[in-house]
Amino acid sequence: MVSLHKGFIKTHPLISAILYVLRLYLAFSTVSPATTAIDPCYNYTVLDNPWRSISNTYASVRNCDTSVSWSGWYRLFINNTSAHIPDTCVERYSCGTNIPLWMRGGHPTETDGVVTRDVCGHWVGYAGSYCCYFGSFPIKVKACPGSYYVYELVSPSVCDSAYCADTGSINTSPTTATPVTISPDPCYSYTVLNNPWRSINNTHASVINCDYHVSWSGWYRLFINNTSAHIPDTCVARGRCGTDISLWIRGGHPTVTDGVVTRDVCGDDGSYCCFYGSFPIKVKACPGNYYVYELVRTTICNLAYCADTGSINTSPTTVTPVTISPDINITLEEGCKSQNCFQNLLEKIENITSQVLSVTTVTNILTVAFNASGKILESSSSSSSSVSPAELASYGNRVLKTSEKLISTLVKPTDTSDNVSLTLAVVEVEVFMVGPQVTLDEIPQLDTTNSSVDIDLIGIAKNNNETRSAAVAFMSYNTMENLLKPDFFNTSNDTIKTMMSTVISATLPKTTNTKLTKPVNFTLKHIREFDPNGSLSCVYWNISEWIVDGCSVLKTNSNYTVCSCVHLSTFALIMQTSRPSESDSMLDLLNLVCVIVGLVFFSLALLTFALCQWSPGVNNVARINLCVSLLLAHLLFLLTQQFLSLIRPHQELCAVISGVLHFLFLSGFVWMFIEAVLLFICVKNLSQISSKKREVLSSGFLCVIGYTVALVVVAVSIGLLPEGYGSEHCWIKMDKGFIWSFLGPVCVILALNMILFINIIINLNSTLKNLNAEVSQMKQTKIMVFKTLAQFVILGCSWILGFFTNGRKELEILFLILNSQQGTFIFLVYCVLNNEVRQQFRKFFRCLCCVKQQH
Repeated sequence: MVSLHKGFIKTHPLISAILYVLRLYLAFSTVSPATTAIDPCYNYTVLDNPWRSISNTYASVRNCDTSVSWSGWYRLFINNTSAHIPDTCVERYSCGTNIPLWMRGGHPTETDGVVTRDVCGHWVGYAGSYCCYFGSFPIKVKACPGSYYVYELVSPSVCDSAYCADTGSINTSPTTATPVTISPDPCYSYTVLNNPWRSINNTHASVINCDYHVSWSGWYRLFINNTSAHIPDTCVARGRCGTDISLWIRGGHPTVTDGVVTRDVCGDDGSYCCFYGSFPIKVKACPGNYYVYELVRTTICNLAYCADTGSINTSPTTVTPVTISPDINITLEEGCKSQNCFQNLLEKIENITSQVLSVTTVTNILTVAFNASGKILESSSSSSSSVSPAELASYGNRVLKTSEKLISTLVKPTDTSDNVSLTLAVVEVEVFMVGPQVTLDEIPQLDTTNSSVDIDLIGIAKNNNETRSAAVAFMSYNTMENLLKPDFFNTSNDTIKTMMSTVISATLPKTTNTKLTKPVNFTLKHIREFDPNGSLSCVYWNISEWIVDGCSVLKTNSNYTVCSCVHLSTFALIMQTSRPSESDSMLDLLNLVCVIVGLVFFSLALLTFALCQWSPGVNNVARINLCVSLLLAHLLFLLTQQFLSLIRPHQELCAVISGVLHFLFLSGFVWMFIEAVLLFICVKNLSQISSKKREVLSSGFLCVIGYTVALVVVAVSIGLLPEGYGSEHCWIKMDKGFIWSFLGPVCVILALNMILFINIIINLNSTLKNLNAEVSQMKQTKIMVFKTLAQFVILGCSWILGFFTNGRKELEILFLILNSQQGTFIFLVYCVLNNEVRQQFRKFFRCLCCVKQQH
């Protein structure tokens, strides 16, 4: 059971002055829901803006799709008629906007599945109109049964642009151009273009050159300082090549046998490599490993063709057709709980020869594999023969290998970029692929519920000279720590090792050159209680143990840690903490005994208040309700910690318990404040409260204050952050400062009680000086002084001792005893030391003895 008072005094001074009810620094606890891939053909949002029609020209209102919060897949309608995004050029000022967006590359067929298409915007530059003057971010498209299409739309790259909608015919033809032959052969009839400023190494030049003003005519061959060069066929950053917008060609260079081909020309704006589109040019590969280009005037100024002497891309620009294997049916044998059965299942999966599988097939196989793993662990834990650490590590390796093989089958060739994701209860997967014509400067961060990764996949693809493509697979395993345990992290010091994150894996499937261009950063969310005195290590799995080679902690706080690694593998975040000393165990035992004793005296005090007769002027409302609140709070907390393993899996129950504890402890502090006010009034008058004051501070009025304040605080807390309840110990979570919904009111009440207590001492001292020196009066005064001093504990002022413990055992023990015995002090002061109550006790015991004598 969690140490109550010990946990309080070991924490930060401010928090430890209030929270002796549990340890600080509670962690996140999230459960990933099991979901399956959903077909966008049946899970889309309707987009039915009439103004998107291509027939809506020169509209008075110019719409802009950059202000739309795009999310997921969309199907287009115009006046209740199914529509599609045009796949041919759309005239300017159509579709209710300035720059109408259309899709190039044609629509897919149903058998093509999900494809990626470039988006163009029609505009007019200095050199005339061009249908792809502006390039917007690529979108995904899918053809659905019933002859309609769905689109995964994203925010365009420029404002005053909007997606068009058309109800006319569509184009499903390939977009490849037929090679042409030109006479005379431009390989031997060209003009030399030898401007050193065109080099891609010429960055941020003082003079901004512009190819718009050049009188282009015929074919050109590029040189840089008398070295043969070519126009780059991958993205060139803005500000290079002696100009503002550096132009490159997309689609790669042709081979000699291709003849003359046409290539699009792009310019980067800093956010999208093909933001600016210039007029297409013709390209031809010549014998002798050089190229000639039929250059034309650029669409606007501050654009210039780049020149490069590095490697080129001669890969075909069309995507190799992918054949997805039919569904593979792998099931778990009925009653399979043996290790051999599990091994046979993994062998079946490893023997799959298909290069590409559907998301549904991979999802089903992964579900079977992890279910089998869970059954094996459950069976071994319930039997007398437990699985050895070596066997656990072996199973973990097999599961990792099988998972990575399956995930690699989701990788398909692509011209530009594509991604696949799937989510199960035990694993989340993100796969991102880039091709030779990728127009992204960098891929987006890959995110799962508890982790994310930043990787330079574009740079890795450029290092693959033959294919100019690469793929990354990112997996987050929610239950893998059951196999790859944190205790497999071997260190020289004897510490407790705790897995602070989910186990993650990152691989580069179907990528020839897997060398990283820069370190990879993983952001790992803490899934357990974070101990500020613990030591965090970013580790990776090496066959049979966790090691730290090549990984380091880049940044950390109480919620997450960023790890930086120079290689890819399977990673995790492990925290090392010191083992508790023997004295801590003794303190735990003392804590438990003291709390139980306190609960007993709370109960005795309540029985006394309820059964004994009191003078009409005595107001016990605050004391009774203080005992009720603290008794229920302490009892509920003790029971919760005792049965935490049973309660924790039920997150809703845990959240409800933490909310009830929040209310009970807060109401206890409010009743401490009310008791302090009543005591101050009593000492101020040194007599019973007058009838007028008694009317103002009636029992009903006090009960409204005592419970309403706490109820309002809890209600507001739930309204602001309902997920703030239900930590790992079924208490308030620490993230987002939610703990201050408890600490804030408690700090205010303790400060007010301390002020009232000091005023009580001052007033009592002043009253003593004015009293007559009669023995009876002096005796009653001394009793009043004793009771007043005892109120230091009853009013909670002794909790301030938490500021001064600083690891000193004697103060820790004193603090623990005082703050667990509020019920004991209430019973002593208001019951044992009360003459009327003592007389009633004597009478009760005399009657009890008489009854026994009669029998």
